[in-house]
Amino acid sequence: MDTSAAITLDRPPRALAAAAPKAGSMGAEIGARVGGQQDRLGGWFAALSADDPSLYRYLLVLRFGTINLVAFALLGAAWVQGWLTSVIVTDTTHLVAAITGVFIVGLAMCARIALQLSDELNQVRARHPRPTSRVAAYLASIASRDGQSRALLASTLKLKLASRLTPVRHLANSLVILGLIGTVVGFIIALSGVDPETAADVSSIGPMVSTLIEGMSVALYTTLVGAVLNVWLMLNYRLIESGTVRLLTAIVERGERP
Repeated sequence: MDTSAAITLDRPPRALAAAAPKAGSMGAEIGARVGGQQDRLGGWFAALSADDPSLYRYLLVLRFGTINLVAFALLGAAWVQGWLTSVIVTDTTHLVAAITGVFIVGLAMCARIALQLSDELNQVRARHPRPTSRVAAYLASIASRDGQSRALLASTLKLKLASRLTPVRHLANSLVILGLIGTVVGFIIALSGVDPETAADVSSIGPMVSTLIEGMSVALYTTLVGAVLNVWLMLNYRLIESGTVRLLTAIVERGERP
């Protein structure tokens, strides 16, 4: 009995001794994986601290996408709350639809310009720009020119880049104007249902109040939609405007390099 008990008590230490090498190998494997992940993170942060240009090739597009992603998220939240349904239902004059259409056109133009600016900024950073790129055309035009001629060409480039943004700014301003037009139209609709001669008639008060509410809804909703979409589009406009300034500065600086 004593011998069997001793053998039984001796088994767990033997099992633990046999499992120890396996646990050690698993621990070494996990440690190697963690070390590899740390090395990758360390290399990534080192690249960020070194200001690696490849990490910022499409930074403008990333900012554009972030701004509009947040805006669309807020728009989705408004849809869930049912606020957009009220705007759509009360849009009897279709001015809200017109304002939204103008905004979509402006947003599409901003997206196209943002992509063009990102590509042109990448060409400025490239050692050998694409022959059809804007920077290559500018460098070819200022070759063997004096300082005054280069200044004139830089001014011309500035005007060309600024003219690309002008339609977006006009569309953003037109959103506010359309909202104000909707305000005037809404007040006209509200006042058109008021008849002083039948104001004393109880049966005519209901239709007058209904028309008044409909007109005020048109006035307020069109003003609100025009103002909100103007702010949204102007955020995108300021983004591509800053990108245009960066592009102009980078092209001129590269042209002045010896």
